[in-house]
Amino acid sequence: MFRDHEKDSSLGSTRSVGVWVGRSSAVAFLAFVCTVFIPGSVSSAEDIKADQKRLLWGDTHLHTTYSSDAFINGNLTATPDTAYRYAKGIPVEHPGHKARVQIGTPLDFLVVSDHAEYLGVIRSLYLNPMVTEGLGWRDIFWTRFVQYLLRDAIDDQSGRKLFTSILPKPSPDAVTAMAGWEDDRTAGLIPRQPTVEIDTWRTITDAADRHNQPGAFTALIGWEYSLIPGGANLHRIVMSDIGAAEAQTFAPFGFDDSSFPSDLWAWLERTSASTEGNFIAIPHNSNISKGSMFDIRDIRGNEIDKDYAQIRRYWEPVVEITQIKGDSETHPVLSPEDSFSDFETYPYYIQREWTDYVPKEGDYIRSALRTGLSIQSSVGVNPFQFGVIGSTDAHTALPSAEEDNFHGKMATDSVPSRKSGGWSDEARGTFGWGMSASGLAAVWATENTREAILAAMRRREVYATTGPRIAVRVFGGWNLAEEVMAEATYPTSLTPQAVPMGGEIVGAAEGDQFSLLIEAQADPKGAYLDRIQVIKGSIDASGITREQVYDVAWAGEDRVAEDGSLTPVGSSVDVQTGLTANSIGASSLTVAWKDPDFDPQRAAFYYVRVLQIPTARHSILDRLALADSEIDTRRPDTIQERAYTSAIWYRP
Repeated sequence: MFRDHEKDSSLGSTRSVGVWVGRSSAVAFLAFVCTVFIPGSVSSAEDIKADQKRLLWGDTHLHTTYSSDAFINGNLTATPDTAYRYAKGIPVEHPGHKARVQIGTPLDFLVVSDHAEYLGVIRSLYLNPMVTEGLGWRDIFWTRFVQYLLRDAIDDQSGRKLFTSILPKPSPDAVTAMAGWEDDRTAGLIPRQPTVEIDTWRTITDAADRHNQPGAFTALIGWEYSLIPGGANLHRIVMSDIGAAEAQTFAPFGFDDSSFPSDLWAWLERTSASTEGNFIAIPHNSNISKGSMFDIRDIRGNEIDKDYAQIRRYWEPVVEITQIKGDSETHPVLSPEDSFSDFETYPYYIQREWTDYVPKEGDYIRSALRTGLSIQSSVGVNPFQFGVIGSTDAHTALPSAEEDNFHGKMATDSVPSRKSGGWSDEARGTFGWGMSASGLAAVWATENTREAILAAMRRREVYATTGPRIAVRVFGGWNLAEEVMAEATYPTSLTPQAVPMGGEIVGAAEGDQFSLLIEAQADPKGAYLDRIQVIKGSIDASGITREQVYDVAWAGEDRVAEDGSLTPVGSSVDVQTGLTANSIGASSLTVAWKDPDFDPQRAAFYYVRVLQIPTARHSILDRLALADSEIDTRRPDTIQERAYTSAIWYRP
């Protein structure tokens, strides 16, 4: 029996309340409070004081040698210990080219999220004698044959081809695929080896406990649920605040346990009760889900009802919006009026055969937020009321999202000379320069601990960047004035008019005008900022959802064109060296913005997008390193990195 998730997700009954913070000694706006007492919000019931809030940076999605696809693609050596050491700023050996590597700026937290399916099994088959416990002679014969193929493929660095051969056959979407998925998902696979999987899980969780340093560095326990029916990516990262002792009372739940996310949520319900831990699931790479991640149906083909909406909202309060396999904010086809919608677009499905990429509303975060408004209007609950984070999905055990220190997705595509292989007609760009050096999870937490980070995720007091450490905070509320930001008591003076990112405001009184206070600061080691944008989604009286993009603050003068649009900021990138001069842009931007189109009768959401000035993409840096100007990386030389905040919702 599921708990009453609607009740668990609601606090209080007042019209609107906010809460906020004081100033940090290092960066003036890097601390705030976010208690929200608003119906339907997912927030902490505690009053969190201003000086108790910290901005933490981390990665919730990282694979080591124990993930089957990581091992088969060249990561034979980099373990969870490697990952945690690298995240802490300690030099490590790269698993592919074997050079010494080191992160530019250490992380505050990390989740090692190896695939639950065949956890450690492929590595074991290559390095060790085959475990035959519990196997019949047919399974033993087949497993030995696969072991032979595996060792041969890895030794001649053709593991990628072998991996591709066991991917699912393509289907138009997950609902269609499920009819034949149970047979397809086991085609060419070997029997499970529970002994190996249990031993590997113990190794992974013990490493997390060894590296966990409350207050200094947080090592969270997690894994990846890797469902992909018909090539529709429905993967989730599962993470928790429990320790190794509790984690070792169960085995990670994978798609080989069930191909239905609802069964994962039911398992999380039971396991959170038995371990007394806080669990969440984080969908990712919705951009290649074939419209299935945020569909109006579940993958059984049933229309989403209130019960489904409540349960999904509870267990999936956060979504990964950007990572190595592309950006999932939106797509030019879905947001044709948004001039920044074509960012790190990744139009390649994970499947056995090539099919053309078709962007669908169920693939992208912005359209999912709009769909959530529609579903809420019909069933009373928004299943897609989630916050956003970024992470890497690196399979090298190296959580690096820096363009000038990017180590590829796999160990085999970590050097410039090997990255062009991803552009063959057969591969269609799934490796190498087609990958994005992205992203990071930014979390506003009371302290750097497992419990506080999970609590912030559940409050949705989180945001994403594509790699830079852009500091952002947002307040939403009624009639907020810019003068407030100059007051000595700011931002605590905002109480009770405002809520932070991830919050919800219910009901407007006569004369109320929805407004946002936004502050953004550039990465101290990175490029300056171009602009701040507000993205609004709303639903009209006829049930049609709409979106608008507002430029609300920007660097430089005289950039407003005659038609009211904002002209490009320009570029200070030297394409001969890949260096950025920072001669344009602004180190920080602030704004008090009032929605000129606010309608108190219409539900809406608002999130903030902060754009950097252009910088060199890792592909041009590789081309420069190879000293070959004729190389076509099929990617732009420069990009505008960005931050995406979790939304603030308004309900009439």
